[in-house]
Amino acid sequence: MAERVSGNEARAVMLSQMGLALMAARWQGAKDMCVVLGDGTGRTFQPRLKIATGLVHLAYGVAAGDVDAAFLNPSGLLNQAYRGKGLFSEPLDLRVLANYPSWDRFVCAIHPRTGIRSFAELKEKKYPLKVSVRLDPTHATRVLLDTALKASGFSLEDIQAWGGQIHYANRPRTPERLEGMAKGELDAVWDEGVGSWVREALDAGYQPMDLGQPAIDALEAEGWRAVTLPKSRYPQLDRDYTVMDFSGWVLYTRTSLAEEDAYLLVDAMAAREAAMPWEEGTYQNIGQLGQDTDSTPRDIPLHPGAERWYKEHGYAV
Repeated sequence: MAERVSGNEARAVMLSQMGLALMAARWQGAKDMCVVLGDGTGRTFQPRLKIATGLVHLAYGVAAGDVDAAFLNPSGLLNQAYRGKGLFSEPLDLRVLANYPSWDRFVCAIHPRTGIRSFAELKEKKYPLKVSVRLDPTHATRVLLDTALKASGFSLEDIQAWGGQIHYANRPRTPERLEGMAKGELDAVWDEGVGSWVREALDAGYQPMDLGQPAIDALEAEGWRAVTLPKSRYPQLDRDYTVMDFSGWVLYTRTSLAEEDAYLLVDAMAAREAAMPWEEGTYQNIGQLGQDTDSTPRDIPLHPGAERWYKEHGYAV
């Protein structure tokens, strides 16, 4: 027998589903959702807790208390807000509640017919590269790429000036991109979401580029992690490659959030463990959400309330 819920709970579920439907319909100005808990018994709704999805600049709102907690992908991007680097001119006092396991990498794949194997060679030869990147210039991949290219001494605009072409994609796995790789119409693809396009790229003969130490140093200074794209996971690789980490869906808050609120937020997520769409091979147990692992990279401290939850439930943090 299905668990009985109150009428108010049933209406709350309906409201959340309506919100998702409007997001899917691309309702203007509605691509994110904020769940607000509070008291609606009076003439005005009195908010108690706000939890939202959004992009990295929402970290300002979380730090200021406009929103109490928010999801962000990838985890490495949040480090800029915590360190006051890259997109942020000063550090924000943020803490992690949980990190949703997601194994991902940002990979710069290129076809060997170009004769280019690194950013340094691309700049030196001023090769007229036909490269596919994300369309949205504010997307985390473009933020990462701008830093890497600047440290390497050139930009996407320079590639165009050399006679190259920039092809823009809304998602990692677009038909135009896959067709462009298969037909040899693209020289390179620079993106995350490796589970959706990298195997096809490798099958078509592409291999990762060497980013070079200047790019890696600049990215790590902002809070990105240099990690391995292993041949053991992708047999078509000719060797292991150093790429940038794009893992983790981090749920974060501000340090000043009440400890009990932080504790209950983690407890609520843990109670819905079965509903979480884990990627195959990434999930160990609920305690992993508070640990630094390959699928849950964490360079920001846990909130004390979250840390207490993990320890009380027998998990190391």
